[in-house]
Amino acid sequence: MAYELLRKHPFSLFFSLSAKQKSVLAEESSRLGCIFRLNLSMSTAAQAFSGNLKKALAGLRRIELDGLRWRVFDAKGQVLGRLASQIATVVQGKDKPTYAPNRDDGDMCVIINAKDVCVTGRKMTDKFYRWHTGYIGHLKERSLKDQMAKDPTEVIRKAIMRMLPRNKLRDDRDRKLRIFAGSEHPFGDRAIEPYVMPPRQVREMRPRARRAMIRAQKKAEEQAQGTTNPKKGKKRDKPEAEISA
Repeated sequence: MAYELLRKHPFSLFFSLSAKQKSVLAEESSRLGCIFRLNLSMSTAAQAFSGNLKKALAGLRRIELDGLRWRVFDAKGQVLGRLASQIATVVQGKDKPTYAPNRDDGDMCVIINAKDVCVTGRKMTDKFYRWHTGYIGHLKERSLKDQMAKDPTEVIRKAIMRMLPRNKLRDDRDRKLRIFAGSEHPFGDRAIEPYVMPPRQVREMRPRARRAMIRAQKKAEEQAQGTTNPKKGKKRDKPEAEISA
C-alpha cells in the first residue's frame, strides 16, 4: 500500500493526500522501518548460526517484541512432559502477576538441545503420533523414536501446543516458540535469561510397591539362610495309619 501511494503521489504532493492516505502511509513506513531494524540487528547475531536461519526467524515480524523477555530452556536431560509444562506456563504469561486469559503477555521461549530430551518408561517405542491424510484408509502413524530421528523439535512443539488452550491466541503463542535441535541459536544479541527448572519432587514409594519390596527382601534373606517356610494353603498328606484304618 505504501509503495502504491508513493508511486502515484510524489513526495512533493504529500500534503495533497487525504488524512486516511497519510495515516496508511505513516503506518506502513513505520512498520517497514521496524522490520529493517529487526533484520539489521539479527544479521550480526546470526552470522555464527549454522542452522536454518529462515526458519528460525520466521514469524518474528508479527510479534510485538517490546517488553518481552527472552527465556532460554535447556532440554538436555529433562523429562519431556515436565519441560513442556514449564514452557507452556511461561509462553502463556501465567508466571506474571498481570496474567489475563484474554491477553497474550507470554515471553519468548528459546529451547535448545531438543535432541537430548528424555522420556520415562517405554514411551520411546510405545508412543505414536497419528494423523490422517484425508484419503480413505490413509491413517498414518510414527513412533516417538522415529520422530526424534526425523525432527526432534516437533516432539517438543507438539507437547507444548497440546497443553495450550485452543483459542485465538494459540497461533501467537506458537510463534513465540523457537526450538533448536542443537545448542546454537541466532538470538545471541538479545538479553537472554536462562530458565532454571524447579527441583523435581520424587514422591514416596507406593504402599503396594513397598510391600512387594519387603517380601522380596525377606525371600532373599531366607534363601541365604537356607530355610524355607511351607506354603500356605497346601494340604498335608495324612498318615498311613489313618488311611489303613
